[in-house]
Amino acid sequence: MDAATSTRVDSWIWAVRLAKTRSAATAACRAGHVQVNGERAKAAQPVRIGDEVRLRTTDLERTVQVARLVAKRVGASVAVDCLVDLTPPPPPKEEVAVTVLRDRGAGRPTKRERRDLEKLRGRSVDG
Repeated sequence: MDAATSTRVDSWIWAVRLAKTRSAATAACRAGHVQVNGERAKAAQPVRIGDEVRLRTTDLERTVQVARLVAKRVGASVAVDCLVDLTPPPPPKEEVAVTVLRDRGAGRPTKRERRDLEKLRGRSVDG
């Protein structure tokens, strides 16, 4: 494996700051969370410029294209130049419905309280 044309996938993931540690990158490869060009990757698999790397973490799946090979960890500003982020933007978060908490044992709401609750929820009030 020539260092000028390829590098290990776990080392590259760590070097461009997709994983906090090299051992975390290796563990992700071992667990099957890393794919190179659509194929499951072992830690020692070589990556080359133009390869597509998918890394699944706890909260999202990152898809990046290798733009530059690095074997040693680089700063965040340099790491941005080493990859092209192809990750689709996350879907917009849905608005959480407003819930009204009533004291236990408070009984049924009065007509006035019910109208206030309906206004709070954004529903039209008849009457």
